[in-house]
Amino acid sequence: MKLEVNGRPHEVDAPDDMPLLWVLRDLLGMTGTKFGCGMAQCGACTVHVDGQPMRSCVTPASAVAGKPITTIEGLAPEGGLHAVQRAWIELDVVQCGYCQSGQVLAAAALIKAKPKPTDEDIDAAMAGNICRCGTYQRIRAAVHRAAELNGENGRAA
Repeated sequence: MKLEVNGRPHEVDAPDDMPLLWVLRDLLGMTGTKFGCGMAQCGACTVHVDGQPMRSCVTPASAVAGKPITTIEGLAPEGGLHAVQRAWIELDVVQCGYCQSGQVLAAAALIKAKPKPTDEDIDAAMAGNICRCGTYQRIRAAVHRAAELNGENGRAA
C-alpha cells in the first residue's frame, strides 16, 4: 500500500488491518510515535491524518492510504522546531517524555484549529492524552505559550 508520511511517499507491504502505529514504527522505522494502551485511550500514539489528530494504534494503515500523515518526526519539516515544540522546551514540560509526541501533536492540531485557545479549549482538546507524570499544568501553559509563539511568527502552527 502507498502511504504519504511526513511529506514523503512510502510503499509498504503490510496487511490491510495492520495498525498504522506498527507500520510507522516497525516498517518505516519512525519510533517517535509511541505505543501506550493499544485501545485509543491514552493518546501516546497520536499522529495527524489530513491535519487531524488520530490514534494510530487502532487505525488500520489501509484506512489512511493516500492521505497525508504527519508524525512527530515531520511536525516541523523545515528543519526547525514547531511552535509547540519550542514552547515544550521553553517551559520544561517533559518529565519522563513517553507521552509527549502524542501530546505535542494534539496541541499542534488544537492551535491550528484555534489559534488562541482558552483553558477550556485546551482541557477539552487534550483530555484524551494521558500523562502519567501529571504535567498537565505545564502542558496547558505550554499550549498557551505555543499560541503566543505562533502569533509572533504570523503563521499557522
